[in-house]
Parts: sequence; C-alpha cells; structure tokens
Amino acid sequence: MSRKLLLLQPAMSKIKKNFILENLEVIDTSTEGKAIAKHDGMVVFIDGAVPGDVVDVMVHRKKNNLAEGKVDKIIKFSELRATPKCEHFGTCGGCKWQNLSYKSQLEFKQKYVYDAFTRIGKLTFPEITPILGNADEYYYRNKLEFGFSNKKWLTNEQIASKEEVENKNGLGYHIAGLFDKILDINNCHLQPEPSNSIRNAVKEYALKNDLSFFGIRDKVGLLRTLLIRTTSIGEIMVVVSVFEWQEKEVFALLDFLKTTFPQITSLQYTHNNKGNDTFFGLDIKTYYGRDYILEEMEGLKFKISAKSFYQTNSPQAYNLYKITRDFAGLTGNEVVYDLYTGTGTIANFIANNARQVIGIEYVEDAIKDAIENSKANNITNTTFFAGDMKDVLDDKFILKNGKPDVIITDPPRAGMFEGVISVILRVLPKKVVYVSCNPSTQARDLALMEGHYNIVKVQPVDMFPQTAHVENVVLLELRP
Repeated sequence: MSRKLLLLQPAMSKIKKNFILENLEVIDTSTEGKAIAKHDGMVVFIDGAVPGDVVDVMVHRKKNNLAEGKVDKIIKFSELRATPKCEHFGTCGGCKWQNLSYKSQLEFKQKYVYDAFTRIGKLTFPEITPILGNADEYYYRNKLEFGFSNKKWLTNEQIASKEEVENKNGLGYHIAGLFDKILDINNCHLQPEPSNSIRNAVKEYALKNDLSFFGIRDKVGLLRTLLIRTTSIGEIMVVVSVFEWQEKEVFALLDFLKTTFPQITSLQYTHNNKGNDTFFGLDIKTYYGRDYILEEMEGLKFKISAKSFYQTNSPQAYNLYKITRDFAGLTGNEVVYDLYTGTGTIANFIANNARQVIGIEYVEDAIKDAIENSKANNITNTTFFAGDMKDVLDDKFILKNGKPDVIITDPPRAGMFEGVISVILRVLPKKVVYVSCNPSTQARDLALMEGHYNIVKVQPVDMFPQTAHVENVVLLELRP
C-alpha cells in the first residue's frame, strides 16, 4: 500500500503500526528525551527529532490518543539542532539529545521542572533559579558498565549490506527495550580515558584468545560485564564479571589488564551466574590493588567500592552538594538526618557544619563505606544505619537518635515512600532539603508535604548532558 493510500485511511484508530504521518511540527520534548508532536488530537512521541523540526513520522505503535514512531524524513531542520558527536548516535539510546544544542537542553530541563511542579504537584513555589549547567558537555561520567554478547546488535548499515557477519561478539551497551541485545561500541564520549582504551583492549584480547562472550538467552559464555569507574583525582577501578568460571582464562585476562594499564588502582573480578547483571549478593574479589577507589571534595576523601552508589558526575556532584549545604543553612548546632545517604557523601560533606548527622541507606555495603569515610576523614559526629527506609525511620528511631532540625533526602527515581513522608510530617523538622533525580516524583511528594511546608527555593542542576535527565534541589521551610 502506498503512502498516499495510507494517509487516506479513515479508521486511523484501528491502525497499530507502519502508518506514516506527514509534516508534523515538533513542539516539545518528553521527560524520556523523545520529541513530541500533535496530530488531530493525538500526541505523537518521536525518536530522532528535536523541537522546531518538521518531519514525516513512521508510527510503529499506537494506542488510543497516543502514538510512537521515528523520523522517516526531515522536511525542515530546527534551528535548535546540533551535530551529534558520537558515531553510535541513533542506534545507542544512551544520549538521545546529542542532536539538540546544549543551550536548548538546559532550557527544556528547566521547563520540565516547572511543568512537573505545576501540572503534577500543583504546587505553590517561587521563581525557579536558572539551571546550573555542566562544565563539560561530554566526558563527564565516572562510571560505565558494558555488557558482553555472543549475538551483538546489527546496525542498519550491516543489515543493508547483506553481508554475512562472521564475528557476532560485541562489548557495549544494551539496546533500549531489548534485554538480550548489545550494541558493540567503538568509542563512547561519556567517560574520559582510559575508559575507551580499556574496553577496546579487553575486547581485542578476548577475541584474540578465543574467550567466549555471554549469551543471555542460552546462558553460556565466559565474559559477562565490564565495569569501569574513575575519580577526579585519577583513580581507576575495573571489575570483570564472568558467567562461566574458568580460572586460568580469567586470571590471564586480569594479568593482561594489570600489565597493559598500570594506572588501574583497583582491579577486581566476580563470578555471576545469576539471572541478572547486578552485583548485589555477589562476592567481588580483589586481584590487584585496593578493593575501593578514592574521590575527593574540599579535602575530604570518599571511599567508593564496586557496589557503592556515588553520583556519576564528580565535578557536578560537588556543585550539587554545595547547593544542598547552602540550602540547609547550618550553624553548627543542628541534628541532621541524611536519608538515602549512599556512601555518606552528603553526610560527611556537611558534618563540619552540624552538631550531629544521622545517615540511613538501604545498601549495607554503602553504609560500611560511609562509616569508613567518616573514620578516614576524622569525622566523629556522624552515625549511619543500614536498612529499608520505611522500616528504619520510625518513631522509635526518632526517639533514640533525637529529633532532626533539618532533614536532607536524596531518594531514588521512585521518590519517597508515603510512610517516610508521614514520619517527616510527624517530626516536622524546621527545614527539609529534597534532592531529586526525578522532578515528577519529587513534585508528587512535595504535594503531600505542602500543607506543613513552604517551598522556598528551587534549583535545577544538570548532571547528565545529552540526556533529558535533570536533578533538582528544593528547600522546604516549616510554615509558622
């Protein structure tokens, strides 16, 4: 059926895919980084476009008044466009906004916070402070994890060539929405060197020595994942995860890494034959160096282990924590609760400005690091607890550890549980500083607290250039 005949179809609601919509003007972006257009009351989410584009869109999914598709043809290029830096752009889904100028990225992130607060939270709030942009548009991440696959994702060019691909082993990123597909990466612009050199050297070594790559569907193969972490003071952690245990081959690979990259500070490995790639529950062993790396802020050193959560953009994390400390307005006399404390970075960062800091975190290994971080920095006014937030933070805990004057909370994307919010509203600290990586769930939580608190300051922070993600810091003060 021709395009023209498709466009004449009267019962568009019955068409689920392969329907081309012509001359759509892109008007906005979604929180997931997709472009947005409208057609006859239907919202269309588009991959490969930016606001200001006029495009033809191939719809591959439609339900009710929503459709999803990708650019079939660009009729008019937006003035907001930028030239993508990465050769993998458009196939790798990690940096969807490389085709959007960084100035425009910041403007849409600021708008996202405003929209979340007005539409989702229906909040009363002051003018939002202009978003704090990142100093570098690329090479800002300190952590990347790559997957091995014995059936790598074939690019459109490889498929179009119709040539038989003899080597189907790949090392790179999961294709969005496809758990069993890995895009083989040549060069990633997210993490500074020696990240690319280490990854490519491991792949070359594995191919040269016939090491098998993991097959997620048939559950076979040696090499499973490769984790690379770096810090601003030059420390490097590499963790090799294997599915089948072959000691000789694993140790030979680790020897190769140790010799080829002597700057590696921490070289570790683990045997992971679980159903998923996460490190939780695994015994991670140190082959060379320390079992951690160090990050530094304002003279404080922070210990980061393989399982630890640490903000993946170190320089901007420092700015984020300074904003958090400034919002808290500590005088040295306050009891501060740091919820979702991770490795205790915020807790230790503000400890010098408070009387006592209590940190709570779900991951027990992170709490061990938090305690070690306090000891290493001679900080004596912090206490840390491991456990599920909604179980730990109860009235008995408050009674034992003291009522907080300030609560700092930095929850995961899902936000805070209502049980945690209810405890905050019973305790009623004078200030709450809410750090969020998801303004939508933050707005939802703030709506539950608005009856007792005024929103005094709102500061977005860009931690992830080339993506739609944005951090947001809010200061709440108890109503008189």
